Amino acid sequence: MSDTPTPTIKNYLTPAGYARLRAEWQQLMDNERPKIVETIHWAAKNGDRSENGDYIYGKRRLREIDRRIQFLTKRLEIAEVVDASIHGASEQIFFGATVTYVEESGVERTVHIVGIDEADSLAGQVSWVSPIAKALMKNKVGDVVRLMTPGGEQEVEVLRVSYVPL
Repeated sequence: MSDTPTPTIKNYLTPAGYARLRAEWQQLMDNERPKIVETIHWAAKNGDRSENGDYIYGKRRLREIDRRIQFLTKRLEIAEVVDASIHGASEQIFFGATVTYVEESGVERTVHIVGIDEADSLAGQVSWVSPIAKALMKNKVGDVVRLMTPGGEQEVEVLRVSYVPL
């Protein structure tokens, strides 16, 4: 077994992404967890726990909440918040950019390059480690970029780049 540490991917987040994760952590800690603990305590006083639905469900839900809290705590501890507005009017693509490109078929698409924990492909938010983001990064408006897709290699042209927070 090797003694070399396993490399970890940086946990870059936009300020908005960090705020959302922090708000979720706060909601779980301040609201959901105390309510479930109270329900479990009440249900435990009612006798036979093996057939007590409130107790059984409560314990299961508490484990789910605790796992999520643990996950969020670790992700927030290693988060590196990147304010993309420092790039201002730059036409080069970096983390936090909103990029509009046109595919060979003529279809225009817009993606926002965000952190792993905030990516949502249905909302056009792609992780900075995704194939499309990796292909676009460091290119500029007017550049033609080769992109590997499930259907094969495709060329896309960068039309617009902006750094507007979502």
